[in-house]
Amino acid sequence: MGDPLVFAHRGSSHDLPEHTLAAYLRALDEGADGLECDVRLTRDGHLVCVHDRRLDRTSNGNGLVSTRTLAELEALDFGSWHPGCVPADGTEVLDESHTRLLTLERLLDAVLDAGRPVRLLVETKHPSRHGGNVERRLVALLRRYGLAEPEPDDPVRVTVMSFSPLAVRRIRELAPALPTVLLLDVLPRWLPRGRLPFGTPIAGPGVALVRNRPQLVTALRAAGNQVYVWTVNKPADLDLVLAAGVDGIITDRPAHALARLGR
Repeated sequence: MGDPLVFAHRGSSHDLPEHTLAAYLRALDEGADGLECDVRLTRDGHLVCVHDRRLDRTSNGNGLVSTRTLAELEALDFGSWHPGCVPADGTEVLDESHTRLLTLERLLDAVLDAGRPVRLLVETKHPSRHGGNVERRLVALLRRYGLAEPEPDDPVRVTVMSFSPLAVRRIRELAPALPTVLLLDVLPRWLPRGRLPFGTPIAGPGVALVRNRPQLVTALRAAGNQVYVWTVNKPADLDLVLAAGVDGIITDRPAHALARLGR
């Protein structure tokens, strides 16, 4: 088995504001094999890269993402809160790539412009007032970009993830060729012998679950699944998942993971 893929969790989000274009471009420059993003629907139906239901933590706005239009969200600052936006010498480096809301369309454009193979993990966030429209809009957008039916030699390949089994099933029904990941923060009772539902080929356990269930990765792989683990930032956790033989490492610090792998 070769080295695992290294995915930048919300971009190089340890060093730069999460889900900003700057954070993703940094990850690509660092050599990450892939990028990970969360998507939510705006009130007027646009997919935007934001993790939280509320705006308070990562912007100068407040309230729910789902109740704002794209124009309202684009008027907010999504980056100045992060210490990586101001270097130690106090020189301001803020520009719109560090502070502007990132739509999934802009991220897809950046990935396609990278000029090299890139894997993109897209997590649909639930529960959502928009329900299944999140997956329907996502598949429609990927079809528009020619990414809904991936071929092995495509430079950009998209995989869709969710903690919601229903969302994963929805993707399998809407776009059967798209690989899916079922994310796990606890071990469900219905997960017998590592078998995933709805034809999902990849398990996405959190690193705490892997730490607490030492045989989990072995069981998942024995059942024919790949395993992508999140969010692996600490050296001890990196050693743990490498020893377990995972297929993908999702990390806020892709450069550190790549260095550990000698890449």
